[in-house]
Amino acid sequence: IRSARVMKKAVGVLDPYLAALDDGQGNNAGTVLMATVKGDVHDIGKNIVSVVMGCNNYRIIDLGVMVPMDKIIATALEEKVDVVGLSGLITPSLTEMEQVADQMQRAGLKVPLLIGGATTSRLHTAVKIAPFYEPGVYYVKDASQAVSLLSVLMNPEKGPALVQSTRTEYAELRAKREADQERRPLVSLEEARKQRRQLDFKSQPPTAPRQPGLQVLDDIDLSELRKFIDWTPFFQTWRLPGTYPTIFDNPEAGPEAKRLYDDANTMLDDLITGKKLQARAVLGVFPAASDADDLVFYKDDARTGELARVPFLRQQRLSKSGRPNQSLVDFVAPADSGIHDWAGAFACTTGLGAAALADEFKAAGDDYRAILVKAVADRLAEACAEWLHLKVRRQVWGYAPDESGTIDLIKEQYQGIRPAPGYPACPDHFAKKALFALLGVENNTGMSLTESCAMEPAASVSGWYFSHPEARYFGIGRLGGDQVIDYARRCGISEEEAARWLAAYID
Repeated sequence: IRSARVMKKAVGVLDPYLAALDDGQGNNAGTVLMATVKGDVHDIGKNIVSVVMGCNNYRIIDLGVMVPMDKIIATALEEKVDVVGLSGLITPSLTEMEQVADQMQRAGLKVPLLIGGATTSRLHTAVKIAPFYEPGVYYVKDASQAVSLLSVLMNPEKGPALVQSTRTEYAELRAKREADQERRPLVSLEEARKQRRQLDFKSQPPTAPRQPGLQVLDDIDLSELRKFIDWTPFFQTWRLPGTYPTIFDNPEAGPEAKRLYDDANTMLDDLITGKKLQARAVLGVFPAASDADDLVFYKDDARTGELARVPFLRQQRLSKSGRPNQSLVDFVAPADSGIHDWAGAFACTTGLGAAALADEFKAAGDDYRAILVKAVADRLAEACAEWLHLKVRRQVWGYAPDESGTIDLIKEQYQGIRPAPGYPACPDHFAKKALFALLGVENNTGMSLTESCAMEPAASVSGWYFSHPEARYFGIGRLGGDQVIDYARRCGISEEEAARWLAAYID
């Protein structure tokens, strides 16, 4: 990626001579259309793939983010592309990819379809996308795989064998998936609720917040957030294996990791001193109670009126060991318990200004720094979420005022959790609508939601606060049709709409 800057400058010098030699047949290895699907704003991985393939002589048509299905297909047909690549980070993007694949089939496209992004996987590609598109669907984990995959696929001698082997592999994955599901039956939602996690709220009484209600934080100090950055995911973004800081000792990845780390910190210095990014947040801790699988927020401590009612999901797996079927609402005292409890929520962004900076770098031919600024902004957003949580635990809610300042934040050695909509414990992104409404996020931070509930700017984080000492992260897992129907009713949406939001978790 870094060397692409030099390559582009060199090609700029050579372009007039290459144009004079052009025979009209084109000089590239093939045309690749790249797009982040409708409703999704994340493009770091896609941009890395685009640059790497461009360096390998592929002509790239990058349609950007939130690209409608019709535009993808129309461009593919008009430009006579050789390959289509789809990217997405949030789970609703998986359903969108299925629909794009189906419409590509109907439109008569015959080109390979590449699938990539944080929520995608080889299994999902095989089970949910490949059946919709007969010409061939291929899961791509990272940029290096994309180049080697295309070099084989577009080779007349080697391509057919890869097409057939992939079809065979995906068929085997589908068969294994079906067999696994038969061995892992689900319980009914009614039974799952009977097996909810039972916590003792009397011996561990909830702590009333010191500063209840809504708080808005404008222009948060980036130099303070910098102290909370977890660098390991940053290296993973660039496909450098290892954990910070021991990655620097790796004889192969270490030198490049150190150079990348230094570049990121140089950029951080510039972003902070030049005030080129702005960080904002809003949070709130409110009187709350669980009611079945709903989390109810009250207007005041008298609890006479509801501020919001947020539906949560519950595990439905059948456990032979007697483990409870959990929901996040189990960590809040039931409404009929007579115990006053509280819960909270937050939303923060450090991406205000990041997109404009990335565009400037890209216009100057510096793809490396265009991607780097977005990766750094993402790390700052996660750091902001960590900083806010510490502030909540020790001051705002104050249930852990004596918490040591030397705890390992990366290992989450503290009381309480902050699960985010879209992650395993609350996998439905639709819940962000309730969270944004509860906190007035758009007015208070400038953040917004796309139609698929991706947050804009992309470097943003939101989630819920639970304080119970036994609160832990977990995965909801597969859902039964009865819960989809019940969830639709509680959300006030159609069963079809609920199934779309939960598609990645139902069979």
